[in-house]
Amino acid sequence: MTDGPYSRLAAEHLPDDLAQRWTALLHPCVRLRRAEADEQVVAVLGGAPELPAGVAWPEWPGYGPLCFVASVRCAALPRDGLVEEFPRDGTLLFFYFDGQADEDAFVSVDDPETRAGAQVLYVPENTPVLPADTPPVLEAFPRVELGADAEQSAPDLWLPQARRALLGDSRQWPRPRDTPAELKPFLRGFGRLRTRIDHQIGGHAVPVQGPVEYEIANAVLGGMYEWGDEPLDREAERWVLLAQFGSDSEAKMTWAEEGALYWLIRSEDLTAHRFDQARLTMQS
Repeated sequence: MTDGPYSRLAAEHLPDDLAQRWTALLHPCVRLRRAEADEQVVAVLGGAPELPAGVAWPEWPGYGPLCFVASVRCAALPRDGLVEEFPRDGTLLFFYFDGQADEDAFVSVDDPETRAGAQVLYVPENTPVLPADTPPVLEAFPRVELGADAEQSAPDLWLPQARRALLGDSRQWPRPRDTPAELKPFLRGFGRLRTRIDHQIGGHAVPVQGPVEYEIANAVLGGMYEWGDEPLDREAERWVLLAQFGSDSEAKMTWAEEGALYWLIRSEDLTAHRFDQARLTMQS
């Protein structure tokens, strides 16, 4: 996807060499929105999931069942919004422990003991499934049907690849007053484009506050490195967005204070469809 708001922004405001480096980082993504009348439904927020026979409702052992967040029909997504490695069929189911079963327990990206509080199930195409009953301790979110559009996505400016493209070898962005003059119009325009946190499949995540890739990388490496250290940068570049789901009033989903859930996965695990290796972080 070579034409979109982020590539046009670069063409308008960046010197040619910087514009080329920047646009090379842009990825397609799929934005999910309310399905229109008679439109194909590609994903659903809330309601009841359909699980294969013999597959139990996901639980966090010792704490209780996870709430059902969303289902995504991979074959129905626009392929021009997805990388080649993304499944071409089957269904992805997203579950998260939202505190209904135990209000004192919460999932933290920094605590490996809480990983079971966020799970992704992949149901291969043509697998016999049945609607699952929501556990009595949970109140299901209202069902909201979603359509999809292929769009362009851009990396957070604090990610290592974005810093290198725009600043060279700098480990940090300079203070605003020290930012190169040739970048300032681009940065202002970028900020205007990044004003909404939507439901999204693939592409670059749109964070509420700071790159989610660093949050995952920092957790994986046990908090051993400082921002901008090479090992942390390398690990952050290994993780790609699988899905993000923002707070949604119609589905009565509020993640902390109008935040969002982000599931990320390493590229090699996406290729191998090892969705049990996906990790979640939340921002608000």
